[in-house]
Amino acid sequence: MYNGLLTTIQSSFSALYRLVDVVVISGLFLIILLTKQITLDINYLVVLLLALSSFLFLSQTFELYRSWRTSTTFTMMAYSSLVWGLTCTVLITLAYFTKTGSIYSRLAIGLWFISTLIALNIWRVIFRAILFKFRRTGLNLKKVVIVGLTNAGDKLAKQIKENPELGLELLGFYDDRDPSRFSGSEDHTLLGSIDDAIALAKQNNDIDHIYIALPMKAEDRIQAILTGFSDSTATVHIIPDFFIYNLLHARWQHIGTMQTLSVFDTPFEGFSKSLKRLEDLVLTLLILPLTAIPMLVIACAVKMTSKGPIFFKQNRYGLDGQEINIYKFRSMQLVPKTEGKVIQATRFDARVTKVGAFIRRTSLDELPQLFNVLKGEMSLVGPRPHAVEHNEEYRSLIGGYMLRHKVKPGITGWAQVNGWRGETDTLDKMTKRVEYDLFYIQNWSLMFDLRILVHTLFTGFVNKNAY
Repeated sequence: MYNGLLTTIQSSFSALYRLVDVVVISGLFLIILLTKQITLDINYLVVLLLALSSFLFLSQTFELYRSWRTSTTFTMMAYSSLVWGLTCTVLITLAYFTKTGSIYSRLAIGLWFISTLIALNIWRVIFRAILFKFRRTGLNLKKVVIVGLTNAGDKLAKQIKENPELGLELLGFYDDRDPSRFSGSEDHTLLGSIDDAIALAKQNNDIDHIYIALPMKAEDRIQAILTGFSDSTATVHIIPDFFIYNLLHARWQHIGTMQTLSVFDTPFEGFSKSLKRLEDLVLTLLILPLTAIPMLVIACAVKMTSKGPIFFKQNRYGLDGQEINIYKFRSMQLVPKTEGKVIQATRFDARVTKVGAFIRRTSLDELPQLFNVLKGEMSLVGPRPHAVEHNEEYRSLIGGYMLRHKVKPGITGWAQVNGWRGETDTLDKMTKRVEYDLFYIQNWSLMFDLRILVHTLFTGFVNKNAY
């Protein structure tokens, strides 16, 4: 009964999304025609009908009306923007090939394109915020159980608890082992054995999602569990352990008739590599003119307030561990270098100049690295490059550390916008930075890059850890 009600609610949400989209697209079209004193004749009516049919078809193709419960707001907006952008492309293409573009007001159509793009995203964000509020109060929940009282299951339970807006209600764990064998710090409710979970899932539809958190070495047991759950209506997920997680972005390669699995590889091959480079070039060429005057002012300030060169140059590891020279505006007094030892800047570091303190705190000292991007040595987004000495120190202490160098280093990155920047005075801080860097590499997409850049623009320049 519960599952049937939930299905009805989901179907209602899907229908509501479609209805509101149609109202937004049609309403703005009519409003703009009215304000521009344009008559809704057969030509404009055809445009509206083509737009609606194209949008709904593309929405189905890109699954725009699926559940976005466990996706980010940015991802949801990216998909709606993509579908509307493709709809506009369809209309423009048809107008071009039918040579009918001249009979329409380009200003009116342009305003409609832009205003609809904004409105489609605004109403989604507002509705999502309302849903989040309801879910935090215990409404619109999906019931979840975890099979396997393991560290992976423990982490998932914590994420569910810390993110109530996802609307996931954890009922508890099922495991054949005694809870005393679990080494985690949290106390979790053990509801029964794994066979009990299978029996419960078969008997009723009150469980929406089942997460299997057993280690992959228990392959036979997992297969038996999956067979058991296949006789239920619950959605089953497998939480990858460390070994499988590292294979998620592996690629099959062929050497003659032999297949090999490329595990530690870059995500930038073929089209992805070209797309990443195009992104860097286009955005850097757009950013440089905007930063030319600030860079000139900073250069003069550095030169006039302290002795020494304007730029600071240092060896860092680039793609595949090749050494590159990166550039920054000099922010410190000239001091003799300690052989074989790079001393990180610390809070209230006496070496930092007054101008240097400002440009470090606002990350403006990084602007010269735009030229590293143009040279192809760096990317706008990627793991931040560390000093060579620090690489050699940490590669033996942190597993997977050098995998950061399967991509070009970046001016900003996923670790930085999440607060892991500045001094790494403990091993834990560097470990967390590497963890975020590897997450970026494993989940790279153009949209992910744009998300990081937008985050950097609004919140990433000034940080309490930058000094």
